[in-house]
Order: sequence, then structure tokens, then C-alpha cells
Amino acid sequence: MADPRQDVIQNIIADHLQRSLAMMDRAAKEPELANAIRAVADCAVTALRNGNKLLLAGNGGSAADAQHIAAEIVVRLKINRAALPAIALTTDTSILTAVGNDLGFEQVFERQVRGLGRKGDVFIGISTSGRSPNVHAALRAAREIGLIAVGFTGAPNGAAAMRPLCDHLLAVPSDDTALIQQIHIVAAHAICDVVERELFGQSGG
Repeated sequence: MADPRQDVIQNIIADHLQRSLAMMDRAAKEPELANAIRAVADCAVTALRNGNKLLLAGNGGSAADAQHIAAEIVVRLKINRAALPAIALTTDTSILTAVGNDLGFEQVFERQVRGLGRKGDVFIGISTSGRSPNVHAALRAAREIGLIAVGFTGAPNGAAAMRPLCDHLLAVPSDDTALIQQIHIVAAHAICDVVERELFGQSGG
């Protein structure tokens, strides 16, 4: 006897895959998104070429994305090459808990931007909703001390909330968190690919 639950599960999986495919297709056809990815890649290349670094932060899944991107900048995306400097501000539990306990969670990234950031660095703040107070605080601090402030978010509300805080804003045309995160990491891979090609003269293809 057929188990109707299996049909439900299969439909759930198929729906996720179909929505993912549709979002990827839509993103590929968005000139504004492509231009934003190019702008972020260009400023990352300039910073790294000049001896500066990337700082990245986000909450939850966006924290994981920050760490993912930092790892690929430091280690590699496609080619064996020299290490590049990138720091995810989401990984040091002593700093995170000290700031959260002593100053408040809203300052967990701002404090690190002020301590680690230098003029010419790039700060990438990731917030799918665009409304994360600690990401906003870090973006403000980044601009104040001369970093390039970059936002990754969704649309339209996220874009409206983050745009005034950013030099460059990468806004995914969706309000679905999972789909926004999916495009964020694809965009980040494209940025890392451009960095490797521009700084090392080749790409993994």
C-alpha cells in the first residue's frame, strides 16, 4: 500500500528545487544584481592588491556564509595560490561573548570592525532581512573609519534598510531567506573567482 506521506515529502523536495531553479534563473537575468557583484568584486580586488583585507559578518546562516567566504579568500576557490587576508567576525567566542556581555549584542561586529579594520579594507555585512542591528552598527563604523562598506541582503525591504549604510549593496530580488542565502553564496563564489583571476592571472574555469 502506498504511503501518502512519501508523496507529500516528494512534493516538498520538488517545490524547493523548482523555486531554487527559478530564483537562479531570475538572478542571472538581473542586470542590477550582476552590476553589484561586479562592483563588490572590483573593490575586493583593489583592497587585496593594495595589501588590505576583507572583514565579514552576519547572523545565523549569514554567519556561516561569512565564514565560508572568508575561508575561500584565505585558502582558495579554484586554484592553488598565495593566501589572501580575510576575517569572519563571527568565529571568536571570547570576543563575541565579551562584547555581548559587557557592551551588548548590537556591538559584537562594530567593536571588531573598529579594532581590526583599517582604511582601505572592505567590510561585508550580510543580513537577509536587511534589519540586523549589529550588522547596521558595523556598516556605520566601517564607513566612519574609512572602510568600503558592502551589504548583502534581500529585497525590497532589506535593500531599503541597508542602502543608506553601504557603498555597494548586493540585494537579491526575493524575500525568501533560503533563496536569498543561495544567491548570496553564488555571488560570493563569483567574487572569489574574479579575485583569483585578477590577482593571479588564472581561473579554475
